[in-house]
Amino acid sequence: MYLSWTAGRLDRLHARIDAARAALDAQLLRRASVAQELATSGVLDPAASIVLYEAAHEARQAEEEHREVAESELSAALRAVFGEAEQMEALRAVPGGEDAAGELAQAVRRVPMARRFHNDTVRAARALRRHRTVRWFRLAGHAPFPLAFEMDDEPPAALADRPA
Repeated sequence: MYLSWTAGRLDRLHARIDAARAALDAQLLRRASVAQELATSGVLDPAASIVLYEAAHEARQAEEEHREVAESELSAALRAVFGEAEQMEALRAVPGGEDAAGELAQAVRRVPMARRFHNDTVRAARALRRHRTVRWFRLAGHAPFPLAFEMDDEPPAALADRPA
């Protein structure tokens, strides 16, 4: 009975990991899409637009094994472009800029939450899979060992302080 309960718990944790990863992927895609849309809007200066567009494009097109690096580079590009309050003020001054700034701030704020939720679920599954009983009876089956998603997700100061 204990083995059956443990195997069911492990199965539920793996399902939660899959759901959390899908949510994280959706938030990362949303952040890259908003950044790319903002880069092509003509609101930013040309150099900032190019930096932001290339980082967002790389994040959207990255292969799975390079995804963490590409997303970290997008975070760095966002900090470089929106690190100064003047850029945010210029964005808010244009028509529709306030909505764009709010959407970007919301997307940037949701990524760390989704990543933390995913990594917490991975941590719980790893802890359960380390138990001797799980290893001896091979209760994990053929499921791959869960991996955390590690990236730089620190938001720019100008976007982190914006109210939702």
